[in-house]
Amino acid sequence: MSVKIRLQRHGKKGKPFYWIVAADARSKRDGKFLEKLGTYNPNTNPATIDLNVDKSVTWLFNGAQPTDTARAILSYKGALLKHHLEGGVRKGALTPEQAEAKFNAWLDSKAGQVDAKKDGLAKSKADAKAAALKAEKEANAKRVAAQAEALKAAEATEEVAEEVEEVAADVEATVEETPATEETSEETEA
Repeated sequence: MSVKIRLQRHGKKGKPFYWIVAADARSKRDGKFLEKLGTYNPNTNPATIDLNVDKSVTWLFNGAQPTDTARAILSYKGALLKHHLEGGVRKGALTPEQAEAKFNAWLDSKAGQVDAKKDGLAKSKADAKAAALKAEKEANAKRVAAQAEALKAAEATEEVAEEVEEVAADVEATVEETPATEETSEETEA
């Protein structure tokens, strides 16, 4: 029986969530499996991977062949490196303590890389938020300036309208006074 280490899909449509399993190569993708080794959630950034490295290494020593994606995940979490180091221990090239020290050093450097990526993502998100806030403040300032200009223009228009009304009132008063004085002069002559 050939054994594969592969992904078994779970989750809902558009939001996949995978189990990392050791399964018979002939079984269905989401069917019967021999052992669950971990989980993989690609919906987060960076992807969340929970893997039992020791069980994975045991299956690799028993002859399980990982699929391409599972191989990438095993490599990312260090299971393939641990498998390689334990092979060196079995051959006598390394002591178990040396292999464990190398593996722990690799884990520490990998954790540093992951933390740096998370910090970079958080910083870029904060920078984008700050840039959006700055742009929004500028847009609000432009809008307030435009409203102030429109208000000044409206006030100027009102002042001009008032002046026109005053002039029109003066003209009407002058027009009314002029015929009245002519009528009174006509009445005195008669």
